[in-house]
Amino acid sequence: MGGIVADALHSRDMPADTPVSFSPSLALTLAFALALVAGFLLKAWLTSRQIRHIARHRQEVPATFAAHISVQAHHKAADYTIAKARFGLLEMALGTAVLMGWTLMGGLNALNQALLSWLGGGMVQQIALLAAFALVNGLIDLPATLYQTFVLEQRFGFNQMTLRLWLADLLKSTLLGAVIGLPIAAAVLWLMGAAGTLWWLWAWGLWMGLNLLLMVVYPTLIAPLFNKFQPLEDESLKTRVTSLMQRCGFAAKGLFIMDGSRRSAHANAYFTGFGAAKRVVFYDTLLKQLTPGEVEAVLAHELGHFHHRHIRKRMVGLFAMSLAGFALLGWLSSQPWFYTGLGVQPSLALLVSDAPAAPNDALALLLFLLVVPVFTVFLAPLFAQLSRRHEFEADAYAMAQANGADLASALLKLYEDNASTLTPDPLYVKFHYSHPPAVERLARMPSPAFP
Repeated sequence: MGGIVADALHSRDMPADTPVSFSPSLALTLAFALALVAGFLLKAWLTSRQIRHIARHRQEVPATFAAHISVQAHHKAADYTIAKARFGLLEMALGTAVLMGWTLMGGLNALNQALLSWLGGGMVQQIALLAAFALVNGLIDLPATLYQTFVLEQRFGFNQMTLRLWLADLLKSTLLGAVIGLPIAAAVLWLMGAAGTLWWLWAWGLWMGLNLLLMVVYPTLIAPLFNKFQPLEDESLKTRVTSLMQRCGFAAKGLFIMDGSRRSAHANAYFTGFGAAKRVVFYDTLLKQLTPGEVEAVLAHELGHFHHRHIRKRMVGLFAMSLAGFALLGWLSSQPWFYTGLGVQPSLALLVSDAPAAPNDALALLLFLLVVPVFTVFLAPLFAQLSRRHEFEADAYAMAQANGADLASALLKLYEDNASTLTPDPLYVKFHYSHPPAVERLARMPSPAFP
């Protein structure tokens, strides 16, 4: 494996003692290594700040919340958040090591060469490479997933899942990923080889269309594989919710209760689907914790996202960024230094014009998916800030359509029941929080519940 890094420093025909020139391959190697280390150090520093900040404020409930949150609940939230953060540090370290192993240390190259020796070059080998990569990554992540579910979540009373249910979910998600993911991957790989230099535009169109299709079929075909959905039967709550949606000009195909308590004690509500297939889904845990007025206020918040077209704006932004990503991949996939700079030896066809053809398309896809998050991690504060602004706008809309006191009391209950810390580190919030912290969010809700 060590020879792969050397290939990034020397051309194929250069003697070993030839002085190293600053090639695009070497530039990419250095940029990737620096970005990977810098990103890890930044995230580790922010997480450490979060741990220390919460620990300093663990003993006493903030004065603003003293009348509503017990000391015991505050301690639980602090301990839960710190435990998750410490575990997150270990996951980050493991993820960084694994990524280095796949790339500069030659793991992906070794896997590719082994499959080439076994299957030869072609579509079958490329699909096998994608599947093998996903399988190995899944096995690496398995211990962390088990620990998070059956140790960390169990310790704080949130896990409701049995090992049998966990295994059933794992089997279903794996089969579903294969049934949906492999044909999509095969279609993209086929386009990369058959659609010419603009293959990336056709692949983007395919990806966008499939995403929209999945949004339509997810509520009725995919979600029921994992959870049971029953129509909302509480006539009083149904009338209240229906009246709210009519006031807001929102139409949904149905109101459903999901058996979220089978897996977790955390509570939530959400909209799912697209167009005429939209559904309103309440976790059964949510309905047990909140009053009808509070449920209405939470739903009004979600309707606020639709009123302000947040979902549509995010979709447009996602599609625009994905188009840029596909275009960039279209260019990088034809550059030999893209592969050698990341620890992979591409097929000779890319290096020598008259060499026998062997596709590098699956390699290009995997390398791109591995590398992009390393360079985009520094954009996290921008996306987090935009998301928090959307949450403030949805809150304001909810207070105009429902009772502000109910919204504030519902959020207080959810913060307490979900053990969300009331004292996060401000800098950590700027980088990682998609929702405003409790003190900022509730301060905008003048009400008896939060004066």
